[in-house]
Amino acid sequence: MASETSGGGGSGNGTGGAPAGAGGGSVRVDAWIWSVRLVKTRSMGAAACKGGHVRVNGERVKPAYGVHVGDEVRLRHADGRQHVVVVKRLIRKRVGAPVAAECYVDNSPPPPPREAVAPAGVRDRGTGRPTKRDRREMERLRGFEG
Repeated sequence: MASETSGGGGSGNGTGGAPAGAGGGSVRVDAWIWSVRLVKTRSMGAAACKGGHVRVNGERVKPAYGVHVGDEVRLRHADGRQHVVVVKRLIRKRVGAPVAAECYVDNSPPPPPREAVAPAGVRDRGTGRPTKRDRREMERLRGFEG
């Protein structure tokens, strides 16, 4: 029994390997962003963490990192949007959208207006590949010089 209390592990940060029900102090970041509906699936949350798209208090984290109340979580989506939320309440199970919205304070920047997003060159169906002259004209309109 002495080996259980000696604290032989080297992590010591108290966030990584704690079971979900231990003390209620932290929840895995991948599970939390899934449970508050910032990502569609928990595996997408884990993939976002592994890809470096999730930051807690400014630092990149692994999926098993424990978030606490008051932490700032930044999540960057594939389409360029970014969610910046502050944890208000820890939950482990996925809940409905109204309840999930009560678990964080959303400090995300507003999405860009629809007009500001330039369309990606729309061509008529059946016109084929643009000629060199067409391509240069499109680049000139977009502001590229080359």
